[in-house]
Amino acid sequence: MPGSSLEEDGDLLDVAETQGCEQLPTTPVPISLICPSCGSTHVAQVLGDNGGISYVCTACGHSWS
Repeated sequence: MPGSSLEEDGDLLDVAETQGCEQLPTTPVPISLICPSCGSTHVAQVLGDNGGISYVCTACGHSWS
């Protein structure tokens, strides 16, 4: 019977390393952005006017930076 998916993932990483593949660095998963206006997590990251980063809620249209 196959092991859990976590065990299988570990096995795949071991095989990749033995075949000369580099393991990707572990980085934290970014926290979802929440619209301050409506609380939705449907937020898009967009390029601002001066090259900065802004955000737009695709649920209500609110934008902020």
